[in-house]
Amino acid sequence: MRFDDGGPFAGARLSSVTPDDCAELFVLQRCCWAQEALVNDTLDIPALHESLEDVREWTKTWSTWIVRLGPRLIGAVRGQLDGDAWEIGRLMVAPDLAGRGLGRRLLAHAERQAPVEARRYTLFTGARSARNIAMYERAGYRLTTSSGAVRGAVHLVKDR
Repeated sequence: MRFDDGGPFAGARLSSVTPDDCAELFVLQRCCWAQEALVNDTLDIPALHESLEDVREWTKTWSTWIVRLGPRLIGAVRGQLDGDAWEIGRLMVAPDLAGRGLGRRLLAHAERQAPVEARRYTLFTGARSARNIAMYERAGYRLTTSSGAVRGAVHLVKDR
């Protein structure tokens, strides 16, 4: 998929992740969640504690898409069916490109990839990540309470 709308990501390519992408994906993940650690004033973020091997393993069980602009990996998102919920996670955009709409596009793409049996979309973000929460709420998500929530995170859900 190409973003040929003439916007800031014209010519960017969306594709499924391959094993060759995992090292760059690992670096992008660290960059993005370091920013989240600062915003949320905590290092207790699971994505910061994953190894390259962990990233390689979850790309085998999650549907994962990446975006490249030229040779550079600039964004990614993953999705996985959990019961009747399509769990969206690891939505990341290179920090220097944040705020330009790529996150919204990745979220919409992940939603479109949900299998037919998914009745809702679900995701987590940092409790102090106001920018992320605002984006998700604009996309129709609502904050919920969840017994499975990660400490310091909020759970959001959207009916399909």
